[in-house]
Amino acid sequence: MADRSHLLSPELGLGTHITDIAALLRFEDLHDVVLVGHSYGGMVVTGAADREAHRIERLVYLHAAIPQDGEALIDVSPGLLLLAGTTRMVDGVELGLWPDAAAGEIYGLGTCPLKDWALERLTPHPWKTVTDKVILNDPARLAQIPRTIVNCPTSLANRPEALRHRWLQAETVLSLDTGHDVMLTAPQSVIDILLKAG
Repeated sequence: MADRSHLLSPELGLGTHITDIAALLRFEDLHDVVLVGHSYGGMVVTGAADREAHRIERLVYLHAAIPQDGEALIDVSPGLLLLAGTTRMVDGVELGLWPDAAAGEIYGLGTCPLKDWALERLTPHPWKTVTDKVILNDPARLAQIPRTIVNCPTSLANRPEALRHRWLQAETVLSLDTGHDVMLTAPQSVIDILLKAG
C-alpha cells in the first residue's frame, strides 16, 4: 500500500480503492481515460470502470487480475490461498503478502536494477482486499470498453486453466517475457504499450 499504508484500518478493502479511483475520475471530470491496473490493480480498475464507464476509453490490464462480477482476487489468483496462513493481525487489520527475502522472486524482480529500491518500499497488503468481491452494476456496459491485456508468459502458465482464457480475450493481447512487476523490469516496453493504448 506504500504511500497510503498510513490509511490502514479494518474497514479498508477493495471497495475503498474502487471508490478512490472512481471519485478521482468524477471530481477531476476526466474523460477518454486509459485506465491501467497492475496485479491487484486489475480488481480496482474493473470496479472503477464499471462505476464510471462513460469516462473510460480503454482498460489496460498490466499483468493484472481480470475479475468477473462477484469474484475476489483470491478467486482469480488462487495461488494466494497458499499465503492465507501467513497473515498477521496488526492494530486490528489482517495483513498478508509480507515483504521478506522471497518478495523479490515473487514479484519477478530477479536481477532488476530497481530491486532494492522496490523492496524498500513494499508494505504488507490488507487481506480484506484479497477476499473482497468486486460487485459490478453493469457488466454488459463494462464489457463494451476496449481492453489491452499484457501478459507475462511464465505467470500466465500458472493461471488456473479454467480461467486462462480471460487473459487471452481482448482487442489487444500482448506478451512481455519478464517478471510480475513489469513496470520495473521492462519500463520502456510498458511506456510503449501505454502510449499505443492511448
